[in-house]
Formats: sequence, structure tokens, C-alpha cells
Amino acid sequence: MTVRIAAAGLALLLAAACTAPAPPRGKAGTTAGTVCAPPQGAPEAETPTTIDVIEQAYFCILGNYYSGATLDARSLLTAGFTALTHELNRDGRDLPEAAMPALTGDRKADWAAFKLAYQKIIDQVPDLRDRLAVVTLEAIVAALGDDRAGWTHDVKQSPDYYDGDGYGLGLAANIDASQADGNLGAAVPPLFITAALGGAARAAGLRPGDIIQSINESAPFIDGEATPAIAALYPRYPEARPVRLRLLRQSTGRRWSVTLQPGLYQRDLSALRVVRSKLLTDDIAYVRVTEFVPDSADRVLRAISSLRRGRTLSGVVLDLRGNSDGNPVETTRLLSAFIHGKVTAYHCTVAGTCAASRTDDTVELVNLPLMVLIDRGCASACEHFSSAVKDLRLGRLVGTRTAGVISGPAQAYRLRNNTLLSFPATHHLGPSREVIDRIGVPPDHYVPLSPEDAAAERDPALAKALALLHQ
Repeated sequence: MTVRIAAAGLALLLAAACTAPAPPRGKAGTTAGTVCAPPQGAPEAETPTTIDVIEQAYFCILGNYYSGATLDARSLLTAGFTALTHELNRDGRDLPEAAMPALTGDRKADWAAFKLAYQKIIDQVPDLRDRLAVVTLEAIVAALGDDRAGWTHDVKQSPDYYDGDGYGLGLAANIDASQADGNLGAAVPPLFITAALGGAARAAGLRPGDIIQSINESAPFIDGEATPAIAALYPRYPEARPVRLRLLRQSTGRRWSVTLQPGLYQRDLSALRVVRSKLLTDDIAYVRVTEFVPDSADRVLRAISSLRRGRTLSGVVLDLRGNSDGNPVETTRLLSAFIHGKVTAYHCTVAGTCAASRTDDTVELVNLPLMVLIDRGCASACEHFSSAVKDLRLGRLVGTRTAGVISGPAQAYRLRNNTLLSFPATHHLGPSREVIDRIGVPPDHYVPLSPEDAAAERDPALAKALALLHQ
């Protein structure tokens, strides 16, 4: 899995969850420095990552992660040492002492051996101390193979940033940033632009439907498999290397190249609203929800009520495409407007003990047919919602399969250097107890977007949903 700095919003998502079995929280380490706890109060300034911070994170994972009690900790240490030696190699300073110590499976003894070997290396390359610590801890977290596990550190923002600004090339593609960030397995060709949001992309005259044939002279797909080159479409501050694209506009046959410089750009503030709604064909309530933030469920219900005033509605289209995060409480609350007395998900420990997430039956029922638009950008809380709609037969799903990024609700822990480590303590299962993580939720009606649709500003998934409601 490609290691990237997790977004701050993701790491700060706190959710109540069951605790994994022993070792108990905060007690797995051998010193006070290994205790980890959820963040409280305003964070202090970030300090350098040290071996003591890595130790704290290691024991925090073993004591609190979903499968920490049964995890073979040697896999974490091996991943960390591998990253350390690769970084030495990249700097041209490999060392005779940089050999992996023998590990026995005893978590504390193995950590002591790892720490001793690590310290011998660091003592010989003190100028690489900070960088080696960062890549080691990143690799340990990545070794969990969990999209909901992340380490938030060294978060930077442009000094010229203004609330609502975007950073990057100013474009969106049919493979979004979350897919490009190490989740490319389900991506299918071609790669094409779905929106020119601003900045360099808009200045260069890029349009929806333009097919991206190469990125920095590398193909986005080889033999139908997506390549890491796609990640260059979504640089994060302070990444500022120009990105060269080779493009094809099918409507005219034009082929050309353009170099885009990452930077700040103004976004359409109206498009940033979490909940947007409108009336379609005089009798369908269309509501787009980009994130399940606090109060979003009530905002959706108010929007439907407003559109319903003075008319008879035939149904609701809930557009969750690109909705990649949010609060499971809001998800459950919105589901409760379509059914009562049901379980919407299970959160289970590694030992198989599960807590049920049940509908809030105080929420008034909408009593309207429901269509839900989904795509590969629908992840986490969005997949909780989508799987419940499918399993409980609340409506029909239209679009493409969801992301498969819902291992469980993430809990954040503050490390001693004021960075945040986050991961789930329980595993998410759908209402039928099915695993959704890595698999996603399949639509009832598969309706992908094509470059021709994007160029013509057609929305085939929405058209299908409206047709189904009018049958």
C-alpha cells in the first residue's frame, strides 16, 4: 500500500467502538512513554519523531488495534526495518550494522532487539535521524494493511491559503484522490477528466471527457492495470513539481500535451456545501450529500421536507457519489428515516464479539421510494449507508461499486510528539454480517460514467434512477 500522510480530518474522526481483547488499553508497553490515549484539548506544536515515539506507537497498536491482540508483531517490525534500510540505500549510505535482528515472537523482547539495532544505525547517521524515524513509523502503520489506519504528521498549509481554497492541479478525474492513494486495484481504463475545478487545469482549457493518455510520460494503465503514475494528478502541499499530461479529446480527435503547475486555486463555494438539494421532474427530491458530518442527516431530512411542501413527491434520489468519510451516528440516523427496528451494521472484535448499530426509531419515517447513487468514491460511512440500503431493501443502488474502505470506525491517539495515530478498534460488518472492507458494495444497477457522458455533461446514473422511480 502506498504510504501517504493521512488527511487531518480522517485522523480526527472519533467513534465509539468496542475494545479489542487483552492486552488492555494503555497497558501494553513497558514504560509510561508507551501509553496512548485519545487527544484532549488543543494540540501543542509537533516535535521530532524519535525511537521513543515509534515505541509508543508500536505498543499502542498492539494494545488497541482491532487485531492487535492476535497480530504477529514481527510483521510490523520487519516492515519498519525494511523501510529504514531502503531509505539508507536511497541516500547512498548503507551500513554493515543495518541487519535485521533475530525476532522470536515475544513482543517486548523483539522490540528491545529492534530498538538496539535501530539505535546503532542512527548513531552513525545523525543527520538522517528525523527522516529515518518518519519512514520507519510510516511503514509500521502501513504494515497493518488497513485503509483506516494512518499517522497524521507534518501537516502543512500554504501561507496564502484562504478558507475554501483548493490545492493541486485543479482537476478531478474518474479515478479520485482516495483511489490514487494506494487503492487502485479496482480502477478501470480509460482515465479521463470529470471536472476542471480551477487553477492550472482550467487555465489550460481542460474539459470533462478529456482522456489522459500519459502522466509524466508514464501510462496510467498497463495491460488494463492502473499504475502509480495516477497519484501525480493529486499533489498535496507542499508538493510543487510540474505534472505533464498527454491528452485526447475524442469529440475532435485533438491530441496534445500540457504541463500543469500545482498551486492554490479558488473553488466554487456553493459546491462545498455538504448537503445540496433540488426538485427534479417536478416530483423527485434530489439530495446530494458529500460527507456525513454532524447534523448532515437532519439537513437532508429538512431538505426533503422543504421540497415536499405543497406537492406530492414520487421518490428521493440520494446522491452519495464521492462521499468518502463521516460520522457513523449520522449514517444511522439518516437510515432511520427509511426504516425502523433494524440493525444497520455490526462492529466486532477480533474474538467475534459484536455490537449492533440499530436504527433510531425516534426519527420520523420519510415513506418515499429511495434511489441511492454510488461510485468508487463512496467509502467508509457512505458504505455503511449503502450496505444497509441493499441488505434491508430500503431502495436501490445505482452507479458503480463502492470503494471497499470500511474496516471499522477510526479512533485517534495522540503520541508524545503531538502527532496523531489512528486506527479502528473494531471491524465493520454489514447488516447481513458480510465483510465490505476491500470488497465494496455492488450496485443493483451498474451504470458507469464514460468519457462521452462527461464531455456531454450527461449523468447516466441519475437518469437511470429517475427512470426507475417513474416505472
